[in-house]
Amino acid sequence: MTHSERAYFKTYLQRLVKIVRREDAREETFYPALADLIRQIAAATGRADIQVTILPRPTEAGNPDFRVWDGTSRIVGYIEAKPPCEELLDRVEHSEQLERYRSTFPNLILTNFLEFRLYRDGKRVATAQLGRPVVLHTLKHTPPPENIDAVWELLDQFLGFSLPRPLTAETLAVELAKRTRFLRDIVHQQLHFELENGKGALSGFYEAFQKFLIGSLTPEEFADLYAQTVTYGLFAARTR
Repeated sequence: MTHSERAYFKTYLQRLVKIVRREDAREETFYPALADLIRQIAAATGRADIQVTILPRPTEAGNPDFRVWDGTSRIVGYIEAKPPCEELLDRVEHSEQLERYRSTFPNLILTNFLEFRLYRDGKRVATAQLGRPVVLHTLKHTPPPENIDAVWELLDQFLGFSLPRPLTAETLAVELAKRTRFLRDIVHQQLHFELENGKGALSGFYEAFQKFLIGSLTPEEFADLYAQTVTYGLFAARTR
């Protein structure tokens, strides 16, 4: 790593402290600083095609804060950010949101803009801390850069990810099952809402299934049936 590349982190930390000193910043206010750091490291490691989208459109698993991709079709990974004052990333790591992201996205970073955690296929494989949160959000000073090499290596590892092609029936089945489970949970939540608050398109389907096909069908069973039908129906259509 060159001296100028090390300076990326100093500039990044200086941008963070300027935002903190305003005392009116939301979490989203910090996003451009991190996006620029990712772009700089991507360019420095020979990946000039890398694009960073802040607050991308929703995915099948929810709304991560960043999508990192090649600008055309290949998604490198996702980043979920929490405010710099959030020091308990262990708690965030085991939240329902992160459990869902980790089970869906094979390449994911969780960060509070100072600590970075990299997950591969749901398992944490690297952790690196660039600075002390208390210096930033309590003292409102620029944290002295720490572990620059480890942070660089973690981000380089994240940017170098390439999704393996599902060349076997087994790996394809695993990937489809992940998406089916997520869709099942969303369908069940929406159906529960519609049944409690009046009619809706999904509850109409459910009642029709009960009336004409399976009289004993429960909402949970309907959600599972619906999710499997949609997922594997779309897969079959895609392969034709």
